[in-house]
Amino acid sequence: MSATNPLLAPVNGAVQHEVAGVRVDIAPAGAGRIKRIIYPAGFRWSRDMKPVSGTAHCMFAHVGFLLQGQVHVDYPDGCTAEFRAPQVVTIEPGHDAWVMGSEPAILIEFDFKEETARRFGLAGRHVHVPDPVD
Repeated sequence: MSATNPLLAPVNGAVQHEVAGVRVDIAPAGAGRIKRIIYPAGFRWSRDMKPVSGTAHCMFAHVGFLLQGQVHVDYPDGCTAEFRAPQVVTIEPGHDAWVMGSEPAILIEFDFKEETARRFGLAGRHVHVPDPVD
């Protein structure tokens, strides 16, 4: 993808594929997987991935480390989150998300396929927790 940015270089030992313009490198790690996901600038889940997934929202949990870029997350109940590299990322299932700014977002993600939320002790779907002043 780019010889000048080592974050975009091929990952040794990983299987690479692309879906909806998102590049995913996946390597096994014990009972789980480690993934490098490159979301291009302008990517939005509800526009780009929703037609592929067939669900109203992204139903995967994302746990990892954002190496580059910025990501905004919206949940149907109005909760939002923003992540700016370098930052740890935890996103519960049931969200829309998009890349902010002009550079790709690069996420190193740890997962257990459909078991990710449960194995990391996350809710199976985002649940709004009101602020004490709500």
